[in-house]
Amino acid sequence: MAVSLAEGRVGRLLFFRVREGADLLAAIKEAAEGAGVHSGLLACIGALRKARLGFYLGEGRYKTIELDGALEIASCLGNLSEGPEGELVVHAHITVCDSEGRAFGGHVLEGCVVSPTAELALLELSGARLVRRLDAATGLKLLAPAEASGSKAA
Repeated sequence: MAVSLAEGRVGRLLFFRVREGADLLAAIKEAAEGAGVHSGLLACIGALRKARLGFYLGEGRYKTIELDGALEIASCLGNLSEGPEGELVVHAHITVCDSEGRAFGGHVLEGCVVSPTAELALLELSGARLVRRLDAATGLKLLAPAEASGSKAA
């Protein structure tokens, strides 16, 4: 059963160009923080010359997958939220393809190097907040129910 977390409205829709050599995760954080976006959705397309992906193994553990060479970002989707200390948390999944069309996917980790460019869209959640809290059962920072985040329940 789904749990209602927040109800707000669509705020700004922002577009950014991520430059050659940038770390994709750092660039997403920089763009969101610079624009004052604390909660929302993100989407990204473009290309990488190196990818570092995380595959969730359970119990708070991840396997790191590293790929080098020309890679297309076939899809990158995620959300922006506030962590337990008020920090910006970017939770994004990415699918990249090599020149043979083989696809690889997982969580976006630091070390995804943009080449030659990436195009980032942020959709701001206005009038509500998405907040993450540490979940003792999983060891993960999970989105908290609306009551815990102070947002109106849907």
